[in-house]
Amino acid sequence: MKKLIIINGPNLNLLGKREPNIYGSLTFTEFLDKVRAKYSDVEIDYYQSNIEGEIIDKLHEVGFNCDGIILNAAAYTHTSVGIGDAVKAIETPVIEVHISNTFNREEFRHQSFISPNAKGVILGFGLQSYELAILSFL
Repeated sequence: MKKLIIINGPNLNLLGKREPNIYGSLTFTEFLDKVRAKYSDVEIDYYQSNIEGEIIDKLHEVGFNCDGIILNAAAYTHTSVGIGDAVKAIETPVIEVHISNTFNREEFRHQSFISPNAKGVILGFGLQSYELAILSFL
């Protein structure tokens, strides 16, 4: 059985409430329940933190013992050299995911410290971006 983990960064705990015109009205828990049911032959763990260091610690913890990491570092994507370095330091492949098309947003969101070290990047497909990342590991 494949073992994947989704790691979400800051403010993604507010999905379903936060800017539904950009992020939709579904909570991440509701989405995750549907995805787990659809891909019942895949173990999908989940972690969310608003704290940069905790995300780095989680990458270190899981980055040598699972089949894939789906990472939406949210705003830290554009600011955190530390998270980018953590992705580079681990062995597990990482898919960088974003719900919105970051290139349709503010200029600062066009820079990613994660992309150079990721297996791939999926953005702009709403919550389906996560499902596309799951499929990339199957």
